[in-house]
Amino acid sequence: MAGRGGGRVTQEPVTVWARAEERGARGPTPEHSHAELATVAIELGDRGGLSAVSMRQVAAGLGTGQASLYRYVSGREDLLDLMTDAVTGEIDLDVPLHGDPIADLVALAVRAKAVHLRHPWLSDIPPEPLRLGPRSVDYLEYALRAMAPVRLPGRTKMEIIALMSALVAQFARAEIQGGRATTDRQAAQATYLSRTASHGDHPHLAAAMADHAEAEPTAAPQTLFEPMMHRVLTGLIADDITAADAEPPLGPAPR
Repeated sequence: MAGRGGGRVTQEPVTVWARAEERGARGPTPEHSHAELATVAIELGDRGGLSAVSMRQVAAGLGTGQASLYRYVSGREDLLDLMTDAVTGEIDLDVPLHGDPIADLVALAVRAKAVHLRHPWLSDIPPEPLRLGPRSVDYLEYALRAMAPVRLPGRTKMEIIALMSALVAQFARAEIQGGRATTDRQAAQATYLSRTASHGDHPHLAAAMADHAEAEPTAAPQTLFEPMMHRVLTGLIADDITAADAEPPLGPAPR
């Protein structure tokens, strides 16, 4: 784009959410909404996985041409943003916080994992630090309110929430895969690990596997999630929680 004096004017990149605000302030009323695009894209993802979501298929689902979608989104990445934010809105943020950051965050993680299980494609969305729409921002605000009694810098709290989200996605993926039959490749890998540990060159691995074999049968991912999340969060924030007489962030988040 040429500016005065022949120079080029570089347009500042905007998110799909900012473009929606610009359309609302000027131009004709659009035929479709971001919510409609998200609904069709989510239905495609739920049926056929993330690979089934394309501009062409979403346009077909809306009964319009693919070119017309570029009035609403710049491409497939914007569709992924819309999908992610829409299903993030399924996480109940009206659950009151009780002032126990660990318990509150574990409960939030459980609700988030349930959404991943309803929409398996969600765990396959490429992670981006700032893939945040309005509902995702509400989620982040709720998690930070849960951590209000924790004496840690804001950046550290954000890192902990990011780690929690990564664990949610990983456990959801394991739970989904756990419902499928073991493949020959997975069986071969398990056999290889067992034989390698028994050769004597990896005594710590052998001891760990022996302890594992003597323990209770391997727990399913869904039963491991809450205690694992509790242990992780305890290690990260337990020593930095303020005294019990600190004012707890009770009540649902302001909407």
